[in-house]
Amino acid sequence: MNWQPTASTENLKARAAKLREIREFFHARDVYEVETPIMASAPVTDPFLTALETKCSLYPAKTFYLQTSPEYAMKRLLAAGSGSIYSLGKAFRDDECGSLHNPEFTLLEWYRIGFDDSQLIDEIDALLQTILKTKPLQRLSYKEAFEHYLGINPHKADMRLLQAICLDRFGEINGLVPNKDTYLQLLMSDVIEPQLGQEAPTVITDFPVSQAALARTRTVDGLEVAARFEVYVKGIELANGYHELKDPAIQKQRFAADLSKRVEEGKPQVPVDEKLLAALESGFPDCAGVALGVDRLVMLALKADRIEDILSFNLKNI
Repeated sequence: MNWQPTASTENLKARAAKLREIREFFHARDVYEVETPIMASAPVTDPFLTALETKCSLYPAKTFYLQTSPEYAMKRLLAAGSGSIYSLGKAFRDDECGSLHNPEFTLLEWYRIGFDDSQLIDEIDALLQTILKTKPLQRLSYKEAFEHYLGINPHKADMRLLQAICLDRFGEINGLVPNKDTYLQLLMSDVIEPQLGQEAPTVITDFPVSQAALARTRTVDGLEVAARFEVYVKGIELANGYHELKDPAIQKQRFAADLSKRVEEGKPQVPVDEKLLAALESGFPDCAGVALGVDRLVMLALKADRIEDILSFNLKNI
């Protein structure tokens, strides 16, 4: 029986040093750390995320969900007047276990009052230069990335064109739900992402409105886009952030749209977080927020090839 840790003691000490650097970074900026429950009454509705479920004997009829991120709880704190906050802790997703994935992982999430997504990107740039000693971050819009790497405008391309491109590059893919966002996300993850952030961190901005998640929208060159961004380093997706949506009515509509997509893709239905909606209705501050994968950050810092090299124990060894 293999009882040994998956990471070396040297790597675990280096990981601890990086966690300390992260905390010092936020302490210097007067952003304080909060803890949120790992269990939640409602998971995220995102059709591309699946939460792990658990039970509690005190409420035998109720299903609880291990948080996929502390976002909903942190937004309730923000609505209650917390000010700028960060969380550095465990999150869980019913996902693969591979070189970049473990169902239990460490997530850094923070929210900055009065920031928009551009200002938050500047702060992420400062964090990466501190932790990874990177060059200054480069910015590309979603449209610019697709035009550069695939020669198409993702906002104007119809499903037939996207389907043809995917068929040419990947062949027939079993189980793929044929819609525009599915094809766009496949091209993004398998063609564009591996090429991003090779010389310096790259941020992709101005996502399609259909991929806004919890971001507000804005108009750029006459086109409505989501105030959402993703950060890549050495082809690895590292962070996902938004200029946060404040409108509870629009958020409720997006939850309903997510649930419809879950039906379309054969995913189980989940309850909507009514407490989050109530918090938004009470009044929510103008802010921007981002979630950053700490395990991947440490991998990049230590030049590790596998996530298990910087984890005490991965799923296969617990």
